[in-house]
Amino acid sequence: MKRKFAAMLAAALGLTLLLSACAQPDSAPSLTPSPSADAAQPSASAGAQSSGGILSSFSAQDLDGNAVDQSILEGHTLTMVNVWATFCTPCINEMPELGELAAEYADKGVQIVGLISDVLDSDGSVSETQLETAKEIVSSTGADYTHIVPSSDLYGLLYQISSVPTTFFVDETGAQVGTAYLGARDKDSWAAILDEMLAEVGA
Repeated sequence: MKRKFAAMLAAALGLTLLLSACAQPDSAPSLTPSPSADAAQPSASAGAQSSGGILSSFSAQDLDGNAVDQSILEGHTLTMVNVWATFCTPCINEMPELGELAAEYADKGVQIVGLISDVLDSDGSVSETQLETAKEIVSSTGADYTHIVPSSDLYGLLYQISSVPTTFFVDETGAQVGTAYLGARDKDSWAAILDEMLAEVGA
């Protein structure tokens, strides 16, 4: 009986983890993650990193083939970067509310940017099939903020992501603010985190 209960408990815990995040294959430890996926809190020393931030210099394209670089960060007190994948149900489930937050926080100096982690083939070329899947997901979820297709400039960043969704924040210079958040959250949870981050940077 005890063994059966233990197995059921383990299965339930596994399901909980599955519902909030998806494993990212062949990846290294994540960016300065928060202590847990469910109770993420910025560290006491949260603040912009010194020069040479994680997004201070890059060149890529968005889902529509438009050029994107670090200038996308300019004029925004805070950019929330949500790393997601087309295979990740928790990623997709939180995107409608991220779309709402993008609109609601725009006048507070905040923007949301998606970074799609699984649209590249093994040789580094863009998979047109995956690209179309990503476009369909963005369209169906109403997550109509910018979504970046990774270039070689962003491979190093993606290599640090151990699960999706992973969300982190940068200032307008591309320096990381606070810690990375692992797993999906609802709108109220993200709003609380955004408010806390804005207070952290003095906005």
